[in-house]
Amino acid sequence: MIALIDYGISNLRSVQKAFEHLGSEVTLTSDPDQVMQADKLILPGVGAFSAGMAGLRQRSLIEPIKRRVRQGAPLIGICLGMQLLFDESQEVGQGLPPEAGLGLLAGRVVRLQGEGIHILHMGWNQVEPVRDSALLRGIAPGAYAYFVHSYVCQPAEASAIVATTDYGQDFASVIGKGNVWGIQFHPEKSQRTGLQVLRNFLDVVEHV
Repeated sequence: MIALIDYGISNLRSVQKAFEHLGSEVTLTSDPDQVMQADKLILPGVGAFSAGMAGLRQRSLIEPIKRRVRQGAPLIGICLGMQLLFDESQEVGQGLPPEAGLGLLAGRVVRLQGEGIHILHMGWNQVEPVRDSALLRGIAPGAYAYFVHSYVCQPAEASAIVATTDYGQDFASVIGKGNVWGIQFHPEKSQRTGLQVLRNFLDVVEHV
């Protein structure tokens, strides 16, 4: 069973339709017990980091997600879902302490920076692999994907970065360590590239 986690802040239907297009049935759930029974986990999301963590807390999903990942179930975070995988986010604002994330990956989430750019990175941009990964099989270097975000992930370990994208700075657009994966772009809006990433995730057993 593949669990598509509903925590009240997600582009759920579009992600679900993308998996259905690939012939894969996913179970939309906010039930902690179903999360614990899942073979694979999908954590989508749009919006603010704090609202995302609040949604997970309110539904008692944080510990089941962490426990199931520790047990070996592959998880992919999409857009905000990727950011929630990290230790903390600075999205709360200057002068305030960072907000804790799921802590499945070491690192933090910071605001986009760069000279002469609009802080909202919205539209098509290229994904450049920095190492081999099962998640990017069949995707050519420089393939385009669709982004909508103002914050980026900074993994503490460079080895967790699978691909980068240039927007005022090089940022991690695909990450992977062990059975934890993340993509900053929206696969359901990224046409062939996005569908191939989701297909690769379906084929993943446990490790990057």
